[in-house]
Amino acid sequence: MFTEKQTDLIAFFEKNKESLIVEWEHLIIIANGDPYKEKIRDNGEALFNVILNMHRITEQELVEKIQRLAVEISEERVIADINMADFVYNVNLGRTVLYSYLSKTGIEWRELQESINKINFCFDKFLFYAVSHFTEAKDKIIEEKTMVIDSTHQDRLTLLGQMTSSFIHEFRNPLTSIQGFIQLLKADYPNMKYLDIISSELDQLNFRISQFLLLSKKELIGKEKDYFKLNKLIDEVLNFLYPSILDGKVKITKELIEDMTLNGYADEIRQVFINIIFNAIDVLNHDRNPNPTVEIISWLEQDGQIKITISNNGPMIPAELRKTIFEPFFTTKKLGTGLGLFVCKEIIEKHKGELSCHSTPEKTTFSITLPVPGSNGD
Repeated sequence: MFTEKQTDLIAFFEKNKESLIVEWEHLIIIANGDPYKEKIRDNGEALFNVILNMHRITEQELVEKIQRLAVEISEERVIADINMADFVYNVNLGRTVLYSYLSKTGIEWRELQESINKINFCFDKFLFYAVSHFTEAKDKIIEEKTMVIDSTHQDRLTLLGQMTSSFIHEFRNPLTSIQGFIQLLKADYPNMKYLDIISSELDQLNFRISQFLLLSKKELIGKEKDYFKLNKLIDEVLNFLYPSILDGKVKITKELIEDMTLNGYADEIRQVFINIIFNAIDVLNHDRNPNPTVEIISWLEQDGQIKITISNNGPMIPAELRKTIFEPFFTTKKLGTGLGLFVCKEIIEKHKGELSCHSTPEKTTFSITLPVPGSNGD
């Protein structure tokens, strides 16, 4: 049952419905390219009709009507691809115009309070359902577009990887021949200058090629894991990098436990150490640190795994970069490939280990954990 005042209010709004909608229509924002601009008036009238009937139906029926209308209009707003802020503004203009007409009813405000509360309820629910559905629909569209972009990007990366792998395999053949002739020249002319430098540069080039080949997995065919000494491997790496260490005046400190025997691909683990230590030397050279130092420490964890940390006292890696340094093609170097640390992480995880990075203003540390044969971590 309606109260007398509610009946008067409904009668008043039904009488002034057309003028109210026209006034609202003159105030709203409509984009020129909106395909539904001719229907905006109908949508406003539909919402007004729901409000006119708010006292005639139950609250549940009222909410259902508001939700259906909000979703329907929201779908149109998604297709129109409009600024949702304009939509919210237009709806609230309707509320403002409606309030301005309340003062013309001749009914005292205290007697209108229940109706005002109900009007606010209708507008708030309508905006909630419309904006929520609009956001969900937009997120779905973005997700679908992202999937298409990712799929296309992945296809291109796969093709690029195949082409690169094929090219690098062809490139390695003449490189191997050059290395062979360098060894022959060393035997025939042991005192010839620059042969050691050429050989070292070729080794560096061969190392970079191996990084790309590891991504293609072709190098793994026919390879078998073998046992190797960790400390001996680290010494080999430091000897290999000695020219860079000397050139950068970098101090190397080691605190290694007794030589441990590991099982895996020694050449790949060697590449991990070369890459991380060389990166540390490169960072220290650019930082112009007065006392550039690389510290290598190893110890056994309680679970039997061995942990090796490689630290340098160069600049701190910002937190936002630490999240991405192990991703492919990420690099801060002008001529970097962005594959070094990505390959390192792939290798360590393939050996059932872990690679992580921690950085403070004092030092940056790369931590490597590897299982030891016969331990719990193997």
